[in-house]
Amino acid sequence: MVHEDLSHEVGAEPAASGPTAEGVRKPAKKKESWLEVVKTIVYALLIAGVIRSFLFQPFNIPSGSMEDTLLIGDYLFVSKSAYGYSRYSFPFGLIPFNGRFFASSPTRGDIVVFKFPQDNSTDYIKRLIGLPGDRVQMKDGVLYINDKVVPKVKVDDYIEDNLGGQPHHVPRYRETLPNGVSYNVLDRDPEGNLDNTQVFTVPEGHYFMMGDNRDNSADSRVDVGYVPFENFVGKAEIIFFSTDGSARIWEFWKWPLAVRYNRMGRFVQ
Repeated sequence: MVHEDLSHEVGAEPAASGPTAEGVRKPAKKKESWLEVVKTIVYALLIAGVIRSFLFQPFNIPSGSMEDTLLIGDYLFVSKSAYGYSRYSFPFGLIPFNGRFFASSPTRGDIVVFKFPQDNSTDYIKRLIGLPGDRVQMKDGVLYINDKVVPKVKVDDYIEDNLGGQPHHVPRYRETLPNGVSYNVLDRDPEGNLDNTQVFTVPEGHYFMMGDNRDNSADSRVDVGYVPFENFVGKAEIIFFSTDGSARIWEFWKWPLAVRYNRMGRFVQ
């Protein structure tokens, strides 16, 4: 009775039975609309997955082992294509295969994200110091590669706040590797436990990693050991966001006071 009255009001012929033609079309359009939304989300996820797996992946710095090159609260993009691809280039290592394809040799001095060799799952970030076949040693806080000293020149101190909020000066030096790559390192303890080591001979297919914060880094001198090339995830390229720790990346309302604006857009060296 209601359908018939409405149909006469709009000047349409009443249907013999079932819903009107207009009543059939509207749900169809609504269904098509939802399908478009789902398809858009799926496409976006696929594009994000491709970018993350093959091009760039975001990482954040949770520890001070690479100070002052990288600080806690830095967010950076890592190039996944820099060294080619292994199973660890893909999320959770879900694509099982051995070795790397489209492999490119890393360069001494690169800052590399890799999977911790002891569990093949935890992400670490360190500077590549030793290539396959190299002999690496620390003597009295000085780095030696193949029995030759790596030049280390004192520069201005690194200044940080201590627990009381007072400035704390940390000795900072400029190291220059045999290939000319130069970077800063910190020497917090002139007689630190890692200032004198054995001679490490890097095996074939492996690399020797060290943190720039030399007295506060779990690296190839202790826990990490030699890192297989297969475990490389990518090369650190650029800092796209940085916070002093008082705000997460999604807590945008805290950014004005927390963001380190001078670090954003900085290339990692």
